[in-house]
Amino acid sequence: MWFGILGETQARHDDGTEVPLGGPARRALLALLLISPGGVVPAERLAEEIEPGGAVSAHALQSQVSRLRTALGPAAPIERVGAGYRIAVPEEAVDAARFEALAAAGRAALAAGDPARAAAGLRRALDLWRGPALAGLDGSESARAAAARLEEARLSALEDRIEAELRLGEPRAAVPELRELVDRHPLRERPAGLLMRALSAQGRQAEALVVFERTRRHLAEELGADPSAGLTSLHAELLDTAPPPGPAAPPAQLTSFVGREEETAEAVALLRESRLVTLTGPGGVGKTRLAVEAAATAATAGVCFVELAALREGGPSAPPARDARPGRAARSVLAALGLRENGLQMGDGPPRTALDRLIAALTDRPLLLVLDNCEHVVDEAAALAARLLAACPRLRVLATSREPLGVIGEHVQQVRPLDEAAAVRLFTDRARAVRRGPAGEPELVRRICAALDGLPLAIELAAARLRTLEPEDLAGRLDDLLGITARGSRTSAERHRTMRSVVAWSWDLLTDAEQRAARRFTVFAGGAGGDGAREVCGTDADILESLVDKSLLETAGAGRLRMLETIRAYGAERLEEAGEGAATRRGHARHLLELHRRAGPHLLRAGQLHWLPRLAAEHDNLLAALRWAVGAHERRTALELIAAASPSLWIRGASAAAAPYALEMLAAAAPGRPEGEDFGEEYAACVLLAASTTAGRPLWQRHRTAALEALAAAWPGDRAGRYPVVPFLWMMRTAGETDRRDTRHARDAFALVSSQHDCPDPWARAAARYVSGYATLGEGDADGAERAFDAAADRFRALGDRWGTALALDALAGLAAARADRERAVALTDRALALAGELGAVEDSADLLVNRGDHHLPHDPAAAREDYSGAAALARGSGSPAALAAALRGLGDIALLEGRPQEAERLYADALDRIDPHWVKSLGNRLRCLAGLGRTAEVRGDHAAARTHYDGVAAAVSGLGPSVPDALRLLGLPEELVTAVSAGAARTAGSRPPAGWGAG
Repeated sequence: MWFGILGETQARHDDGTEVPLGGPARRALLALLLISPGGVVPAERLAEEIEPGGAVSAHALQSQVSRLRTALGPAAPIERVGAGYRIAVPEEAVDAARFEALAAAGRAALAAGDPARAAAGLRRALDLWRGPALAGLDGSESARAAAARLEEARLSALEDRIEAELRLGEPRAAVPELRELVDRHPLRERPAGLLMRALSAQGRQAEALVVFERTRRHLAEELGADPSAGLTSLHAELLDTAPPPGPAAPPAQLTSFVGREEETAEAVALLRESRLVTLTGPGGVGKTRLAVEAAATAATAGVCFVELAALREGGPSAPPARDARPGRAARSVLAALGLRENGLQMGDGPPRTALDRLIAALTDRPLLLVLDNCEHVVDEAAALAARLLAACPRLRVLATSREPLGVIGEHVQQVRPLDEAAAVRLFTDRARAVRRGPAGEPELVRRICAALDGLPLAIELAAARLRTLEPEDLAGRLDDLLGITARGSRTSAERHRTMRSVVAWSWDLLTDAEQRAARRFTVFAGGAGGDGAREVCGTDADILESLVDKSLLETAGAGRLRMLETIRAYGAERLEEAGEGAATRRGHARHLLELHRRAGPHLLRAGQLHWLPRLAAEHDNLLAALRWAVGAHERRTALELIAAASPSLWIRGASAAAAPYALEMLAAAAPGRPEGEDFGEEYAACVLLAASTTAGRPLWQRHRTAALEALAAAWPGDRAGRYPVVPFLWMMRTAGETDRRDTRHARDAFALVSSQHDCPDPWARAAARYVSGYATLGEGDADGAERAFDAAADRFRALGDRWGTALALDALAGLAAARADRERAVALTDRALALAGELGAVEDSADLLVNRGDHHLPHDPAAAREDYSGAAALARGSGSPAALAAALRGLGDIALLEGRPQEAERLYADALDRIDPHWVKSLGNRLRCLAGLGRTAEVRGDHAAARTHYDGVAAAVSGLGPSVPDALRLLGLPEELVTAVSAGAARTAGSRPPAGWGAG
């Protein structure tokens, strides 16, 4: 049997049924006996205290005892012992005794340094209280004394529990309870001290000092005493402690931007005095929305918003990546700026990193860069921010993360949960969107928001349910769901479970079809178009629209849908639990493959303007599909994806992002087609993609022969392969080989593309004519080269391919310039520039502007200067060191022409430092820089330096022609420059003849 005196006196059987005790006299008799279970209580005291109106007779007492015996039965015998009575029950059968035992154990655990065990035990102890102890025995002196002792024990246990929770790092959750405790017991110093510590832990030292002052005043006025030494010492500590850089982490997880006026003003003020501000807080607390609002207010120039969540390796449930190399984050910033990683012209040599491009693009550009969701790649984001801020003095960075970046000069602002007024306003606003009429009685709404701990996303999800539930039903469901975790949310791990419970509650209200679609949608890394979502999720438009209505999905513009990362993480777990993970990711990869296959022919036709932006929108999904295929050893799917995506990746300049997956596939593979005869092109595309990175150079050397053989088998000349761009890009890659001793591979690649003159594929035929033009030019037949380039341009134009047409027009412009037909060269370059502009190829536009400037020089220096300056601006904007080097070289030519040799020398040297010496497109500009430096050295009379530079020109073009002048002409250098450089080489040769500088 169980007995309770912590509240109204009760007795219950083991099955939970209550024992009918009768009137107040018998309840008082039982309570007095239970104050000390098993102890003898004098009959005289019992007779005096069981009736509030006065003592009863001995006979009446015996009658009450007899009736109580009958009610309790043999399970709790009441025995006559001497002049008194006792109840023969064990102490653990009485709630008061159990409370004291649990409280003592909790206090011992706290003293032993185990706050988690202490808090759990003390919660169990306090749960035993149902009301005031020994209720209804106000007339009993012994009951009053026992009740006072138990109440003091309850307060002590409550203080112990709060102290344990504070040691677990949950100051904010304890503050409201402590404030109420201090208000009810203003003379108790311990709750005042605990409240001061809780406020101080949140950075609220001023409020903590106010608590001390109020307690001191109460003690003085009521007791004429000073605070204890412990409370005084705590006060002194607060006075000596500097405020922390930001408030402590609040117990919140999900968010929506509401009621952030003060936080926005603080963020704006920080951005005006600091170049790096990080908004920190748990996932979903509102960092992104606050960042957007602050950026809109603080930015005086441009704003660039970069979403980094898609960079998380291994899916949304994976741990944050710990990689201090800023490559992936830098590529995300490039993409957000609308910049490409590579130009249309292919080449060799160490790749220009995304970070180099960013630094070039942002060096002199005023910009507020918003880096969102850095917690997934915190080390990488920190390295990127530090490098950019050091190199770009006009840049400011606003980051959001679950933890500070840890960069010198960083200002941290904590994003806190909504207060009661803002939470009610958010709930009411969201409820108004899904139902007519009020959202519920104000007190009910406040109770719902309080049950959700002020979590904005939880409130938003709850409000969405008002489409089908009444507010009263909603409140009932919330109580059912959060009952288990309401107390457990005081530790960080359990806060995560509370977050999970909120999402799970919303998830459980979905229909089976909605749950199936939502969990499958989690495989999309960068959102999805409606068609793709329906295909991969196996659903229809109505289900997707319903998920949008219920806040599980949201629209992202251009007909695309996206899922919040917190919901996506929960849905991904449900996907694995359902056993659908592998099948859905395989379906996602096949969808991406079919999309790129469907787009492939259009990318080299008139439809490229429609398809390139569409594929760019699926870039993150492509990388996610590649990541899964490679990680799951689905080699065939991975090879097909790489090959099908190659045209888009190379034209958009985004190949570097996919290259790591090609590297991983080839690293452990022996040379040769890994998936059989039919996969030669896919194999070659994989080798080509790997070769675009420095790390891929050894793999290129190992696989290139086998891959070229596979390409040749796929493109024999009389029939077409599947991917015409791959052999063309292969030839462009080998044409830039820096090792001139190894020419066989380059010749074979050149021959492969040239052999496609009669190929069934029209784009391959056009590419063959383009390539043959260079072969003809190398033989000295400029007229034949012009006919070949014209034919290529006509064929590319007929197909609607702006990329190939721009390449051919640029080649024709170079021929016109070599013939001194500068008007035609300029006109052809203008046409190529227009096509590059249609493609959004900013880097290539910069390169073409430099070419047009070269055509203007020296007849129209003003026009040339305008082109070079425009190219430099575009190059800085696109983050292209090579294009910037070409523009600086052109400006050096202008300075030399106008008689400013010192400025010219500085510009040439600057350009030479930026040029990638291994990239074939940079060769002409490198030669011009060396020639310019030779000529400026001559001007200042330093013939030895001039000779060194001219020798550098000769060494760079050795083997390209019968003489250096012929090689320079072949590379498109104007005749006046060839003549000037040849004469300079002769003048500075000294006693030895200038090697290689024949008449030509």
